[in-house]
Amino acid sequence: MRATARRSAPGWQWTSLFRAFGDRAGLLRALYEARLEPIRDAIETGPPPLGPATPPHQRVPALLDAVLCFKLDNRRLALALEESGSSSPYQAGHYVRWHGLFQTVLEQIPGLPDSDFTAHALLAAIRADLVEQLAGQERMPRERIRAQLAHFATRVLASAPHRG
Repeated sequence: MRATARRSAPGWQWTSLFRAFGDRAGLLRALYEARLEPIRDAIETGPPPLGPATPPHQRVPALLDAVLCFKLDNRRLALALEESGSSSPYQAGHYVRWHGLFQTVLEQIPGLPDSDFTAHALLAAIRADLVEQLAGQERMPRERIRAQLAHFATRVLASAPHRG
């Protein structure tokens, strides 16, 4: 149903939609979380390469790829979510969760310096505005973006000795 048709439908109001979620940002967060659930399940309890039993040198690139693919598949939603809310994207709940996950996995890599900074740097490579720039504005093919990200992650992780 088109928005104009919904607005004219009996009993339908924009306020009814937002009341359930608080505001536009709440609606965006709820939609993001619902669409992200299969990835979150794979990360929390799934098998390799996303699951917790995956060696960290393999898991970090797989996690980055999963988030990148999610953002490529949900570009408008990811961009709207990252642009909404507080003045800092680094204080948003979804960013804090991703950063915490990456930092935890990175801490498992012996010899990798400063997992906090490294998590921020890796997450910067998959910001929604960068994904939109590459895929939307520059029309870079999906597989090329994924390959470039994998290469970048490999180089970052190579700064620590690989074990097992």
